[in-house]
Amino acid sequence: MNAPYRARLNRVASPFRKAAVPIASVIIGSLTPLLPIISSAPVLPPFGLIILISWQMLRPGIWPVWAGVPFGMIDDVFSGQPVGSAVLLWSLVLIALDLIEQRYMWRNYWQDWFIAMVMLILALAGGLAINTFLVSDMRVSILFPQMILTVALYPLVLRLVARLDHLRLNR
Repeated sequence: MNAPYRARLNRVASPFRKAAVPIASVIIGSLTPLLPIISSAPVLPPFGLIILISWQMLRPGIWPVWAGVPFGMIDDVFSGQPVGSAVLLWSLVLIALDLIEQRYMWRNYWQDWFIAMVMLILALAGGLAINTFLVSDMRVSILFPQMILTVALYPLVLRLVARLDHLRLNR
């Protein structure tokens, strides 16, 4: 059959692409602290965590519960947080999302956004608590701009992840 007239139905997605696209997107999201943005307070959202949560909300069960360990380690290396903080927090987030998925089978968009908002805010506050315990004395109010920006960007990142999922499963 000619190449332009190939069948578009019943195609099987590449197994490499099915695995590589979600992993690469989370790793690239974790590399955003390398951008040359200078500020006196944390403003840049944790894009790696937002992408991880977006994949888990869009495709429940795509990540095993232990996936927070390697992704968190990569994020710890590039974010400058104490080593192990993202490992702990991301693992707790994935465990919580897995428990929510087992408990509530049907959710709507607003519930997903609320769940993601709670997880992101708790992860940011947990990172601040770990950092305050180990390094210095800081207040939660310093994270308010980062929390607001993170919650506001979640729908856009979810849309990006949906596009990546379409790319991952088609072609």
